[in-house]
Amino acid sequence: MAVCARLCGVGPARGCRRRGAAREQRRGGDGDSEPDTDTEPEEASGVAAAAAAAEDDEETERIEGSRPSVGPAEAGRAPLSLLELPPELLVQIFGSLPGTDLPSLARVCTTFRRILRTDTIWRRRCREEYGVCENLRKLEITGVSCRDVYAKRINPRVKSGRFMKILPDYEHMEYRDVYTCLLHRYRHILGLWQPDIGPYGGLLNVVVDGLFIIGWMYLPPHDPHVDDPMRFKPLFRIHLMERKCATVECMYGHKGPHNGHIQIVKKDEFSTKCNQTDHHRMSGGRQEEFRTWLREEWGRTLEDIFHEHMQELILMKFIYTSQYDNCLTYRRIYLPPSSPDDLIKPGLFKGTYGSHGLEIVMLSFHGRKAKGTKITGDPNIPAGQQTVEIDLAHPLRLPDIENLRDFSELSRIVLEVQEQVRREEQEEEQRQEGEDRSQQAASQPAAQPQGGGEGAEGEETAAGAEGAAQDKAPASQPFVLPMGVISRNEDYPRTCRVCFYGTGLIAGHGFTSPERTPGVFVLFDDDRFGFIWLELKSFSLYSRIKVSFQNAEAPSREAFDEMLRNIQSLAT
Repeated sequence: MAVCARLCGVGPARGCRRRGAAREQRRGGDGDSEPDTDTEPEEASGVAAAAAAAEDDEETERIEGSRPSVGPAEAGRAPLSLLELPPELLVQIFGSLPGTDLPSLARVCTTFRRILRTDTIWRRRCREEYGVCENLRKLEITGVSCRDVYAKRINPRVKSGRFMKILPDYEHMEYRDVYTCLLHRYRHILGLWQPDIGPYGGLLNVVVDGLFIIGWMYLPPHDPHVDDPMRFKPLFRIHLMERKCATVECMYGHKGPHNGHIQIVKKDEFSTKCNQTDHHRMSGGRQEEFRTWLREEWGRTLEDIFHEHMQELILMKFIYTSQYDNCLTYRRIYLPPSSPDDLIKPGLFKGTYGSHGLEIVMLSFHGRKAKGTKITGDPNIPAGQQTVEIDLAHPLRLPDIENLRDFSELSRIVLEVQEQVRREEQEEEQRQEGEDRSQQAASQPAAQPQGGGEGAEGEETAAGAEGAAQDKAPASQPFVLPMGVISRNEDYPRTCRVCFYGTGLIAGHGFTSPERTPGVFVLFDDDRFGFIWLELKSFSLYSRIKVSFQNAEAPSREAFDEMLRNIQSLAT
């Protein structure tokens, strides 16, 4: 009987279709006999009713027991179709399917199309695929998260009553409209993006927030407070102002939301355009706009910045970035994939870069190398370039705390490792040339696998030596910057775990004469590291960005490596 209940939703009632068909076959199998109706006739005698009840009990035991043998008449019966299931069960089934499959399902028949108009199905898809938990029918009572986001974070002077007037009319909307016209239509722009703002770059996260799609621009904290949380502001939002019509609004400027446009250029690239740029201007002209921008970007006024070169860099950035306030192009980026063998968890960090202020760097691991790629940049080293590279095969043993204060002693240690790395690279090139010659020589077919085995064994030996060196190193050791090394943040950790040899990229203004110079990578803990630039006699401190970015994971390691190559080629 449980089988009957699952298949046709009738349960143990006497009118179960499958049970009635079995009774009919046992009573005669006559083709002229009338089939059982949903209720037994009132004229039925007590004996007939008792016989029918006995047959019902026997059928129940037979179905709930072991699988019965199928007779010839029962074997010819077609299996039950979905159309025979009750609508409540179909709603549960259809609600578990991906939303992209539902339009095709609606074309099967009118029954399916009618059932797919049930808003419960689309509400479930909005919740499971995009995390929408708001109730369209109770927004006036419970409020929507976007109300707090826009009424409090963007314009505190907006009163709740006034804000309700610009909220969409959700009372007459359906979740099907939200899914098809908003979430599914703009699903390709969800994720992490880098805006094309010349050498400066940026970090944008497009997420579903309530019944809105919002593009949040993330900014580093004010220089030099590298451990402070990230700042963020909205650049655009998309929502339904009426059924089947999504509205794009630009959030740039200080006059509130206004008309905008979004165009998906190609895969992993889209652009935004503002149709009302007058909303970006301020009544006080460019001077008032610059002062406002300076307070938001640097947290200070121009009079507070005494360094003349720093003033020039700030003014140059304002002039350059203000040209992109009406149209921007974004390219997708991914967070780096992690591995159990990584030194620390890869991810995004904010670091100090002298007069350029704080910038965002992505730390990723590639075998025996670790790379720091700029997500935001400056006129010297633009966004997309590889700012530091760490050689994990060459750990450094720092001298004691007294000798560490001597910059010449640290330089001597680093330059010795640099010379060792150079010799190893030359030997590797010679070995590779020998392998290439052996491959071309037909008389020595076995030379290639033998050489390859020696190379692999050498790599394993080097890796084993690296692991042994790390095992012998203490859990933490005292650390202090050498005399003469400049640091924007004097509040750096005084103990470190391990140090490695590395190289840093330096260049002139406009990325002229780029050069990789030796340096020291210093790991403080799981969330902080530093880099000493020997050529510049400066120190950069990096702190992890502790933000849970949505839709930012790379689909594969290959996709992440390709993304790194693309943003570096664009920066070059």
